[in-house]
Amino acid sequence: MDHISILGMSSVSALGGSSAVVWENYRAGQALFSEATTPSGPVAVARLSQQLEQEVEQLAQQNPNYKRLDRTALLAILAARGSTEGTQPEGKWGVNIGSSRGATGLFEKYHQDFIKRGEAHTLSSPTTTLGNVSTWVAQDLQLPAMSLGHSVTCASAMHAVLNGIAWLRSGMVQAMLVGGTEAPLTPFTIAQMQALNLYSKNTDGFACRALDLNKTANTMVLGEAAATAVLVLGDHPQAQGHICGYGWGTETLDHHTSLSKQADCFQDSMKMALTAAGLESVDAVVMHAPGTILGDKAEYRALQEVFGSGLPFLVSNKHLIGHTLGTSGMLSLELAMLMLQQRDCPVNPFLEQAIEKPQQFKTVMINAVGFGGNAVSLIVCK
Repeated sequence: MDHISILGMSSVSALGGSSAVVWENYRAGQALFSEATTPSGPVAVARLSQQLEQEVEQLAQQNPNYKRLDRTALLAILAARGSTEGTQPEGKWGVNIGSSRGATGLFEKYHQDFIKRGEAHTLSSPTTTLGNVSTWVAQDLQLPAMSLGHSVTCASAMHAVLNGIAWLRSGMVQAMLVGGTEAPLTPFTIAQMQALNLYSKNTDGFACRALDLNKTANTMVLGEAAATAVLVLGDHPQAQGHICGYGWGTETLDHHTSLSKQADCFQDSMKMALTAAGLESVDAVVMHAPGTILGDKAEYRALQEVFGSGLPFLVSNKHLIGHTLGTSGMLSLELAMLMLQQRDCPVNPFLEQAIEKPQQFKTVMINAVGFGGNAVSLIVCK
């Protein structure tokens, strides 16, 4: 396939808001969780840093309309400003920001108001629609861009990348701003994960034990984040890295959260990505690994099926920052890019691997999947 150049990339999460700070936190290897109070008791969450929280508050004051935006839109605007700074390719643009849950904060607030008053707030509809995010990102950047949003659960950001590739290859746009945003640290959203018995009951240290294949309880922890990237077709001289392969796969569903024991969807997406890149293997894989018993094991088995005894080095980030749902794949893409640039990666404390950490990384695969069994795999190269 023709390479897709990544010209700029930025994120806001518990890891920080600049690539230097993000990499510093990856090198430190410390879980970035704090406690949140919920009706069922304290839980671990991954919040933005105090500095980033101040930036969100300042952003909300910059425009009267921004005061009424959901947190998902504000986080996306901050990330988009970072990824487009100094990067303005000519031609038509597209903006595609995905989210699993959408405007969780405002939706819960407006629904509570409706239950109390029996009337809906005037702006309850336009500020809670998912398309609201990409539209305001384009408005903030003053881009006369085609703007769209979607939810493909926890693979939302990675599907935005696939959409971006399709739009670029079609010739309908010359640049795509793609990404994901999620602000799930609300009582109802956390309660939904607890109802599924997925949420970690620990609040100390590595509350999320992603890639611990011997754990006896689910340990998902939710985090908030947004991340975006600017994509163009071909080998651009200013590229920070390239997408050289992509693939997707779907599961046959047995129930609403089903994933087969060998994660068939991941096998399909990884094989498709390898074929597109003309590769038989990669140096490393940044796994989805949400910290659940079945999810972690199924993805690991899929890797064994695809790579056999020659497993690449396996990497994760959810033991540090939790699961940011629709944004998670984009944060994994950011980590893969940093691995190419820094020739290093964080080491998971729970997984014993058959190979040593490579001295440098030339090709890195990224996996993401969500409820509904929609998997995406990307391969990035330097």
